[in-house]
Amino acid sequence: MLDATDYTPRLKALFGSTIKAAMKEEFSYKNDMQIPRLDKIVLNMGVGDAVKDTKKIKHAEEALTLIAGQKAVVTKAKNSIAGFRVREDMPLGTKVTLRGDRMYEFLDRLITIALPRVRDFRGVKETSFDGRGNYAMGLKEHIVFPEIDFDKVVDMLGMDIIICTTADTDAEAKALLGHFNMPFTKQGS
Repeated sequence: MLDATDYTPRLKALFGSTIKAAMKEEFSYKNDMQIPRLDKIVLNMGVGDAVKDTKKIKHAEEALTLIAGQKAVVTKAKNSIAGFRVREDMPLGTKVTLRGDRMYEFLDRLITIALPRVRDFRGVKETSFDGRGNYAMGLKEHIVFPEIDFDKVVDMLGMDIIICTTADTDAEAKALLGHFNMPFTKQGS
């Protein structure tokens, strides 16, 4: 029988077995500690309609908790903005930071299940790196994740996904995510 302590996520095992060696050869690192790796994945749902209806924050928090497999944190406004009817400490969104095994599990589900379910999906932009090896993308609908029951969805919620790596350059980060089979669009298409 398989013990829970014996389980290693598929992408984590892939990183240890093949990706590290491929990255070391590709960028000719002298030391294994120079090889870029995933640091964390941050999921964020901003709920602008929460100003009018506070129940929407609860739905977003429950949905993000289901997607991440980890309790979501409610984010609150730091300042009052009269033009947007926002008061200080008003809940406006939810976020989760994934690390370790949960991070690898989420990335696996994102690449193999969720992204192919996006309508008219042609790949993710390869220009969405920040210059320091981190990748950011957005999804318009959270229902592409299999954990979300389509019949119980109250609102379509978008989400931001930020993949943080230890890479120093965008080229290294792009190569790392490419080895994880991130579906980047080809340039010129």
